[in-house]
Amino acid sequence: MTMRAAPEAELGLARSIVFGVLSEVRRQRLAANGQVVTLLPGALLCQKGDPGDAAYLVLEGELEVRTVSRGGRLVRLAALGRGEIAGEMAVLDGAERSADMVAARSTRLLKVTRGALVEALIAEPLAAIALIEALTGRLRQTDQALEALHILDLGGRLASLLISEAGTHGLVSLTQGEMAHRIGASREKVNRQLGRWRIEGLVSVTRAGVRLLAPERLAAPSRSDGRPSTFR
Repeated sequence: MTMRAAPEAELGLARSIVFGVLSEVRRQRLAANGQVVTLLPGALLCQKGDPGDAAYLVLEGELEVRTVSRGGRLVRLAALGRGEIAGEMAVLDGAERSADMVAARSTRLLKVTRGALVEALIAEPLAAIALIEALTGRLRQTDQALEALHILDLGGRLASLLISEAGTHGLVSLTQGEMAHRIGASREKVNRQLGRWRIEGLVSVTRAGVRLLAPERLAAPSRSDGRPSTFR
């Protein structure tokens, strides 16, 4: 569902790492000309191959960027939260979308057209520099994710995910299906690995999620090249 930008758009632009460096007048113009898009969990925003006619600022929720490997596996490339920009690469080079974008949960976005974004970047170069920095940071994250996929075994990738997602009291509220999706594995394999760690006293599995009982023992992920780890 799309509607004219609400006042929350101006606040979202001001909080953004990229749009936040723009002048207040420029942000007001973007908010007035933009559109707020509301997505339900699992809703598709755009697909690989779609025209790159707009970028999106996440106002609330989480947008997942993903693609399908040659083997048919769903690969999660990035998760973008409040204040982050999605779809800016296709906007900058005018090419097609390089991946699918799906709402991971209830999500609200500000749609900024390609013309409006390019005009803002030309008028205020500091925003262009901020966007380059954001793109560079995302590229580094992608490199790290690809490295983990090739170097770490399933246990290592799962341990890394649990440690990064652990909230209050070491609780990870992701479902096993979500964990499997994020590390490129099946739910059954994730369940078996958690079962082994539960027996070893490293985690407990409850209805609320997975609680880390010994995160320090999960902090040395196992590798696919045979190097030892603390939880094999």
